[in-house]
Amino acid sequence: MNLNLVNLKGKVFKCPDNVDTDIIIPAKYLNRSDEEYLGQHCLESLDENFCKKVSKGDVIVAGKNFGCGSSREHAPVAIKASGISCVIAESFARIFFRNAINIGLPVVELKNASKLFNMSDEVEINLAEGIIKNLTKNAIHKIQPFPEFLRKIISVNGLVNFARENLL
Repeated sequence: MNLNLVNLKGKVFKCPDNVDTDIIIPAKYLNRSDEEYLGQHCLESLDENFCKKVSKGDVIVAGKNFGCGSSREHAPVAIKASGISCVIAESFARIFFRNAINIGLPVVELKNASKLFNMSDEVEINLAEGIIKNLTKNAIHKIQPFPEFLRKIISVNGLVNFARENLL
């Protein structure tokens, strides 16, 4: 188990303010729940080739209110299944934030995130130390470090697995 979650590393995909759960995964795809299928349709209304462009480990950088809309857990599942390793946003809808952690997708808030990163910038994130490095711009940004219990939840791929390993 990698509790440090050091070196989440990938390229940036930018999203605007107010990306709601219907934009993340349109309702027409909710008739199936397998993760791979959901990941193949992630953010296609913003960029129909999003899933073809994503490499495992890439990062979404968004503006304000990311994940607003419904409380469906399918949205963070689709993001994670697409290969995205972390979402950095100026702010999140609270239910999306919690759902993301519950399924093991790291999400971090960073003031002015949408202005600090460009599309395809290379970034490296250390959740334990609370550091985001924009390797392209040679800039370092501080975030609130993730507490150990949240790193444990993420490292075992979500709250259900954490409960199985630690409570049963």
